[in-house]
Amino acid sequence: MATSHFLAAAAATSSSSAAFRPPLRFLSLPPPSLTLSRRRPFPVVRAADADAKETTKPKVPENAPAAGSSFNQLLGIKGAKQEDNIWKIRLQLTKPVTWPPLVWGVLCGAAASGNFHWTVEDVAKSIVCMLMSGPCLTGYTQTINDWYDRDIDAINEPYRPIPSGAISENEVITQIWVLLLAGLGLGALLDVWAGHDFPIIFYLALGGSLLSYIYSAPPLKLKQNGWIGNFALGASYIGLPWWAGQALFGTLTPDIVVLTTLYSIAGVFIFHDLFACLQSCIP
Repeated sequence: MATSHFLAAAAATSSSSAAFRPPLRFLSLPPPSLTLSRRRPFPVVRAADADAKETTKPKVPENAPAAGSSFNQLLGIKGAKQEDNIWKIRLQLTKPVTWPPLVWGVLCGAAASGNFHWTVEDVAKSIVCMLMSGPCLTGYTQTINDWYDRDIDAINEPYRPIPSGAISENEVITQIWVLLLAGLGLGALLDVWAGHDFPIIFYLALGGSLLSYIYSAPPLKLKQNGWIGNFALGASYIGLPWWAGQALFGTLTPDIVVLTTLYSIAGVFIFHDLFACLQSCIP
């Protein structure tokens, strides 16, 4: 009986609460809008475009730069004007820009001997020694270096004198021999002039010429070996002319040889920087 009264009361309560409950309202939601971020379309590479890029690679000019300098041509450095005059081409092969270190070496050796005086004879001896070291033997070195690099230059710089055919192979070989024999002849002359019993300057010139040959020519080609190549270059450009100037006016002793060898190894890097500066700075 009590249970029935409890159920009746619960039903009445639920009915009364339902009467006062507010009706449910359904909120209308806006229609969904899909917002997409702007993205760059994927690049489409066409076969024709790829072929065009491959065919537009920079090519090495077959002729010397149009703005080439005659001054650069005479010094034998990059940016040289193309010449037809055979004697200017011969001078270009000897690279006169590389002569000053040799001239400086002779002056240092003559001064270090302690026997150089500003007389006509001593000045004449030093000038002949500079001619031997600079135009003759350095010219021989540079010419033979270009000769053995002609295949590489034909790819990278085909407008250079040898690969372009501006000078024939026979003319190049003749120039190599003339410069070599002239340098050796001046070395022998200096030995006689200085009154040497042993022709030390001649053998210095001969040794330097041999070193220059194996620096550029196969199979040794020392220029491809970093440390050995740098030592050979330093000895050729700094040590040997110093020894020649020292022997011309004094005595070449072992301690002088050791000290100048160390100086040569250090100085070759300075020479490299100087030559690179001349290559890039001279218009």
